Amino acid sequence: MTKTTEERMKPRGRLTGRRPAGALATVAGSVVRRRWLTLMITTLIAGAAAVLGAGTEHHLSAGGYTAESFESVRADVVLTSEFGAGAPNVVLVASSAAGVDDAGAAEAGRQLTRRIERSSDSVSYARSYWTTNDPGLRSADGRSALIVVRLLGDENEVARLVHDVVPQFVGRQGDLEVRATGAGVVNAEADRLSAEDLTRSELIAAPLTVLVLVIVFRSLIGALLPVVVGAVSVAGTLAVLRVLAEATPVSIFAMNLTTALGFGLAVDYSLFIVNRYREELGAGRGTAAAIVTSVRTAGRTVLFSAMTVTLSLAALLVFPIYFLRSLAYAGFVVVALASITSVILLPALLAVVGPRIDRFDVTALLRRRRAGSGGRPGRLSALTMRRPLVVAVAVVILLGATAVPFLRADFGLLDDRVLPRGASAQVAAEAVRTQFPSAQTAPIVVVLGGGDPVTTTAVADYARRLSVLPHAAQVDSPAGTFVAGQAVARSRTSAGMLLDNGTRLLITADLDPNSRAAETLVRAVRATPAPSGALVGGDAATLVDTKDMLTDRIGWAAAVIALSMIVLLFLFTGSIVIPLQQLVLNALSLTASFGAMVYVFQEGHLKWLVGDFVHTGRLEVTVPILMFCVAFGLSMDYSVFVLSRIREHYLDSGDTARSVAFGLKVSGRLITAAALVVAVALGAVATSGLSVLKLLGVGLALAVLVDATLVRGLLLPAVMRLFGRRNWWAPNALARIHRAIGLRESR
Repeated sequence: MTKTTEERMKPRGRLTGRRPAGALATVAGSVVRRRWLTLMITTLIAGAAAVLGAGTEHHLSAGGYTAESFESVRADVVLTSEFGAGAPNVVLVASSAAGVDDAGAAEAGRQLTRRIERSSDSVSYARSYWTTNDPGLRSADGRSALIVVRLLGDENEVARLVHDVVPQFVGRQGDLEVRATGAGVVNAEADRLSAEDLTRSELIAAPLTVLVLVIVFRSLIGALLPVVVGAVSVAGTLAVLRVLAEATPVSIFAMNLTTALGFGLAVDYSLFIVNRYREELGAGRGTAAAIVTSVRTAGRTVLFSAMTVTLSLAALLVFPIYFLRSLAYAGFVVVALASITSVILLPALLAVVGPRIDRFDVTALLRRRRAGSGGRPGRLSALTMRRPLVVAVAVVILLGATAVPFLRADFGLLDDRVLPRGASAQVAAEAVRTQFPSAQTAPIVVVLGGGDPVTTTAVADYARRLSVLPHAAQVDSPAGTFVAGQAVARSRTSAGMLLDNGTRLLITADLDPNSRAAETLVRAVRATPAPSGALVGGDAATLVDTKDMLTDRIGWAAAVIALSMIVLLFLFTGSIVIPLQQLVLNALSLTASFGAMVYVFQEGHLKWLVGDFVHTGRLEVTVPILMFCVAFGLSMDYSVFVLSRIREHYLDSGDTARSVAFGLKVSGRLITAAALVVAVALGAVATSGLSVLKLLGVGLALAVLVDATLVRGLLLPAVMRLFGRRNWWAPNALARIHRAIGLRESR
């Protein structure tokens, strides 16, 4: 070890007799002096935000899982603009006890189809068994038939049309009983349920959060202050989402996820500042000095932690689909709101409360603490550091075992089964899957065009070659219908399939569009030489495009997270070892969540723990990406809080083992409480009837709890004990950079 390195690793003593300096100290002092003005302004802003945020759900967007660059999307644009076609986004299942061929039922079906066609200019087409005589639109038992409808517009316009148009065509229609499903109906129903779920989750999370904080602070006043800050953050979150929705599409799921995240983080950040304030009061400081010191120290850590969460969410921006991008945009502002309200509103509240922060101790009769023991986290860390290698190996093996189910992960796109079991659209869609196996509600579509004119002979040869591909049951084209390489009849749907500037073909396959076999078929179709430029679309093609996009971009997302975390933690600690440690530890904290995703939500085990849902045998393909970015940011958030106290003690003592023990002693209980608060807020999201929100709520809550217990409580102290003084090492060149621009505590 060089002399320079040895000198650099010596602890720096506290500076005494100096007035606290820095921007945060200045802000805190100003807020304390103008506490009532700050509270009045904050109240007015929060009230305005609550008014602006009311009805936000009506301005958010359904869908958002595709990008304009997808070949499947470009194919759909051509189908809609040139052929007036495209896959149906509304499917009506019409049933009759007398059978759909009964005269009364047949007449009711024809009239209903014509009424739908005339109901709006936005209806591209409406076709039914009774108007086309297509046997694929008739169920095997003859008691049900389909009416397939294409509504024009993007996903949001279609959802609005569904609200306006579809209700008048469901229920009893003459001799028919009609139910609606399809992508447009499912999206509209998801919008409604998402708004209902938000209210329920807030009603669950708030009282449980108060209970956790009461146990932590042993004071009703101390417990209520973070909840007030969290409530203001939620009001601001809804207002921000409303404004964002005017500038860019924002996913409807952003409302549930970001409000829970904003509430949880605001409470967490406030918890750490309030706890530091109580420490400073206990050390003999006056109210104003205690607040300034708390904001200067814990508040600085809060802002730094907010930066780590924000940068982790920034990785979502590399994916060109607004479902993920809108969650990143919303997350940026939500995290900023949570941190800013914590360092501005909370000091004003503390200035008003003053030393009465510990009033109304509602746990005095239940509390039994041993003086000087440091609590369970301190004892646990001491035990861990006596056998660090054994503990580290055991925890890594345990976490690795929880990730094993993820090796069986299979991915698909959201469909009707995101809705609660028994929902009308979900029941109708299940009827379509089971009773209409050959219905062309989700065919693979090929659009030819953009090149030389295509002859009928060339189209026939192409259709013949497509029909022999594995799982291609039938190919309809302007040149005829082909099955297994043979022309079997003139296509029933040949009208409108051949235009001067393009040709379309429909490939029917008895496959779930989300299955791997359907993916294989799409790739085989795209690999088959076409007589002219070919675009392949349909639900299965969308899944292929989505997976390919995620595969291409996931490396960039990982690089954004890794590089930003390394830089930030280096600036924070002056070490290059600690950032690399934290990247590995944070990744390990996600193992249980990723394993649970498959074991519970893909395979359907232990559903009673989270409420019943329809499991499909697949995971929505974008959810693991979203969960990784959010959970990684939260894990790094807790890393910063623990490391800040460890580093603070190390600068005074120079002893890593004692510093780790001290850091966990003073922050371990708070980290556990903070994790419980966030887990409660996110776990309340799991009460949703929408399976994707259940998945996100359970997965993120589990990740936070695992991180706070196994990773921060056991693995972190074991690893830091094994590394010893090497934890704080950095090359000399980087050490000089840190001395110049690194983040330091002004003491």
